[in-house]
Amino acid sequence: MNATTYTGTGAVQDVINGVAGQSFQPDFTWFKSRNAVNEHIWVDSVRGVNQDLFSSTTNAEATVTDRVLSFNSNGVTVGVDASRGVNYAGQTQVVWQWKAGGAAVSNTAGSITSQVSANTTSGFSVVTYTGTGSNATVGHGLGVAPSMVIVKSRSDASTYWCVYQSAMWATSGANYTMLLPDTGAAASRPTLFNSTQPTSSVFSIGTNGGVNNSGSTYVAYCWSQIAGYSAFGSYTGNGSTDGPFVYLGFRPRFVLIKRSDSTGNWILEDTSRSTYNVTAAALYPNLSNAEDTAYPIDIISNGFKIRSTDSSDNANGGTFIYAAFAENPFKYSLAR
Repeated sequence: MNATTYTGTGAVQDVINGVAGQSFQPDFTWFKSRNAVNEHIWVDSVRGVNQDLFSSTTNAEATVTDRVLSFNSNGVTVGVDASRGVNYAGQTQVVWQWKAGGAAVSNTAGSITSQVSANTTSGFSVVTYTGTGSNATVGHGLGVAPSMVIVKSRSDASTYWCVYQSAMWATSGANYTMLLPDTGAAASRPTLFNSTQPTSSVFSIGTNGGVNNSGSTYVAYCWSQIAGYSAFGSYTGNGSTDGPFVYLGFRPRFVLIKRSDSTGNWILEDTSRSTYNVTAAALYPNLSNAEDTAYPIDIISNGFKIRSTDSSDNANGGTFIYAAFAENPFKYSLAR
């Protein structure tokens, strides 16, 4: 994956995600305006480049033809963007990009047949399926159990983004999940993932409309933990600017944090928007807000260290979950 910054022009432009030999064709792109109030926009190759979802709202999928025009071998082409969000003239932007497996294939591992684009090397897949309204399983294509699954109804505007993260079940209890754009604590919701943790082939869904209304269409983003590349876990806050150090085994490019035992924003930092420590350019997947500097952290060669005293990422005794993706594998990482 990569985090790429650029400035909107209002004219068609290519956004390249790496230097020659290190670029890739993304299958999932997540856009956010940095200096303007705009929604977080999620686009993937399985649903199609004109199909937008927004993590900062519960809105259903929207068809927008002038935002993302194509996924390319080295990034993405964005259009004139008359409705703003990815390429409005003068706005600074970031796009987080992940590579899955290219064109989706039919997956019959679950009781519901899904369409899956999976990259087993990097542990990431994009999955679409149609709900049945009854307890079911859905194939994810990763070959190992995912550590994080985010599901959103494409067709229902009243449903939240439903988040499973393995450390939540370990620290809060079985069935504990969180929602986007909600800021609430993790809560027991047995009808979301049917009281069943994902397996190497499927994730389970219950009867909750957030994951399984009969006839509704859904997308799921699934990540498994890959040593040296991705990590999903939890830490306990200490309320100090000399905050907890979280060992990852790599220098992260991208860090997502959410307090799980109480309310708090989802906090997202990366090393493309903050190129030296302290890293303090926060965006919030649950909010349309512009970037601010409220939640400083240090990004180091083998993890990250909290430098904030805010209750959303470092309340004394608070529990926080995280997802992190590498800038480079550990053996190539450099201190900052």
